[in-house]
Amino acid sequence: MNVKAHHTTNELLKLYKSQSNPRLARRMHGIYLAVKGYSCPKIMEITGAKRRTIQQWVHRYNKNGIDSLPDKPRSGQPTKLPREQEPAFCKRIEAGPTKTDTISVLNGPAIQRLLEREFGTVYSLRGVYDLLYRLGYSCLCPRPRHEKTDPQAQQEFKKTSSRRWIKSNQSIRTKK
Repeated sequence: MNVKAHHTTNELLKLYKSQSNPRLARRMHGIYLAVKGYSCPKIMEITGAKRRTIQQWVHRYNKNGIDSLPDKPRSGQPTKLPREQEPAFCKRIEAGPTKTDTISVLNGPAIQRLLEREFGTVYSLRGVYDLLYRLGYSCLCPRPRHEKTDPQAQQEFKKTSSRRWIKSNQSIRTKK
């Protein structure tokens, strides 16, 4: 491979070793190996990259030096819920359901309706779960409790009720 001498091998080695971005470090490592005179199949074996990928790294390095190796910004589709509204959405989720929601737990479909009603954005159910994951929420949901629940009465009931609800130790055989 023909590699232009933008940097010495020692400079490339230092840049490669000090790089915190693993993708960029892998590319720098490939360039370092090419400058050292390794063949493309050997670089492929060491870095785990495909032949065409290594050729593209070398081409970019030859054209513009080490500054051409980092990832370029990718466009992609903008989020339906604007980034400025995400903190307000998070506060609304953490506040829990209100009386006007007529539900006891904010689950996926309820959040889907909430997004449409309060934030004016229409999400699919899968999109709601992706949004929640991106914002750091998990799928776990607490067991719903009725608003008139009396924990003290429940504890008293557990103390005074018969023990029939305790699981028995003997197993029941099933037919094969």
